[in-house]
Amino acid sequence: MMHRRDFVRSLAAGVAAPVLARAAAPEPFRLRHVLASALYGGLPLGDILPEVAKAGAEGIDIWCKVHGTQREQIDAMGDDAFAALLARHRVQLTASTRYPLGPFGLQPEIAWLRRHGGGIVVTGSRGPRAPQGAEAKVAVRAFLEQMKPHVAAAEAAGVTIAIENHGSQMLCHPDSLRWFAELNRSRHLGVAFAPHHLHPWSDEIPRLVRDLGAGQLPFVYLQEHNEGISRQVAKEIELRQLPGFGGGLDWRQLVRALRDIRFNGWVEIFMHPTPRGIPILPTLPEVTAAVARSRAHIDQCLREVAG
Repeated sequence: MMHRRDFVRSLAAGVAAPVLARAAAPEPFRLRHVLASALYGGLPLGDILPEVAKAGAEGIDIWCKVHGTQREQIDAMGDDAFAALLARHRVQLTASTRYPLGPFGLQPEIAWLRRHGGGIVVTGSRGPRAPQGAEAKVAVRAFLEQMKPHVAAAEAAGVTIAIENHGSQMLCHPDSLRWFAELNRSRHLGVAFAPHHLHPWSDEIPRLVRDLGAGQLPFVYLQEHNEGISRQVAKEIELRQLPGFGGGLDWRQLVRALRDIRFNGWVEIFMHPTPRGIPILPTLPEVTAAVARSRAHIDQCLREVAG
């Protein structure tokens, strides 16, 4: 017969086992969304900020001309008024997208981001156009050397510089992305990963995500390439840049790769209207509804790869 003390111990162990198992299990993989102000064209920032939560995002990415005007609106209202606007709507400044500044002109923006609690500044690269092979290695090494003082400023401010793999720029070809992953040593410099600029190599996208790894990926665009990026087409076609709107990219493959590397950066649902600088749909609620639809599609992809 089991003694009472042994019985109590076995009962306690039986109760504790599932609790410990739950504690040891990894957190379910999730994506953190940021809302791009440029999707709303030149609409007022005060009207856009309430849409952040409605779109299922955790923060705002502020864009400037020619894609949006919200950065210029902030300059006009002043930093104190901007901070008050964020507080009023309980919105986190997550990122600032500043292509006109280029990678070597970011230090004032880094200081501005730190002042407002932001963590990511996105821009393009500099160097030879779309280098490949050994030329890509040389170009990436030179670029990283040039970036050292700017990365040092970002590290001191607790900000990360994210360089987009933009078409026809230095960081464009898969070779340059892989050399970036090999040569970059800073956690405050990474890639703003843009699948739509990798459409000539779309079958390599999941592998590139794994080759880069979470440490090199602070930011990922959820955008698909189509003809509406560069010329005026029917709105239905243009919207296929968004996940869940009938494009050809299997988003499950990208989501699976992000899950595999335990990606912990930010994702941004995005598209380019033609002409630039207009809202992607006529009204503010329609824009937010489109983003929410894309978010629901990505969430469905997450559930499918998790199963």
